[in-house]
Amino acid sequence: MQQRSSSADLAVHLLVSVLAIAGISAGFSELASAQAPPAPASADRYVLGPNDRIRLKVYGEPDITGEYEINSGGEVSIPLAGHIKAAGSTTPQLERSIAAALAKGIVRDPRVNVEIAQYRPYYILGEVKKSGEYPYRLGLTVMDAVASAGGFTYRANENKVYLRRSGAGAEETYPLDAPVPIFPGDNIRVPERYF
Repeated sequence: MQQRSSSADLAVHLLVSVLAIAGISAGFSELASAQAPPAPASADRYVLGPNDRIRLKVYGEPDITGEYEINSGGEVSIPLAGHIKAAGSTTPQLERSIAAALAKGIVRDPRVNVEIAQYRPYYILGEVKKSGEYPYRLGLTVMDAVASAGGFTYRANENKVYLRRSGAGAEETYPLDAPVPIFPGDNIRVPERYF
């Protein structure tokens, strides 16, 4: 009778442990997804920021059509529309803002199209062969960024990386055994390993 009771206790403890681990891992994945900015998987959902370049097309207005860069203040200067707040907007939102500004002037019923011409760059420094500023592309991971920078130096800690997301005040540590996504404006720092 005693042996049956201890087997049942063991089974209960095992079940509780499995459920606790599952709950903890679910909590960590929720936390990780809550802290990461939304991936720019679609240009329509991407939130514009300083140093992004947009391609503006205003139908019937070739003098306004062209490429414009969002300045450090988050604005884009458009002829006949003036300074338009672009940072924090998606491309459809910016289209509406530009159309509204043009409609107040001499352009009647403006038809506006905005697309991303070039994402703002990301930055990588530390124990890589060529640190600096690099152009962003969709789907970029930390290991892709390291490869773009010429790979690791012989002193690099190849197990972790420090990452400061665009607009964040502090770095976070990420392991390199999983694909860590990079977003425009991110700062990557590869630390030195200790011998």
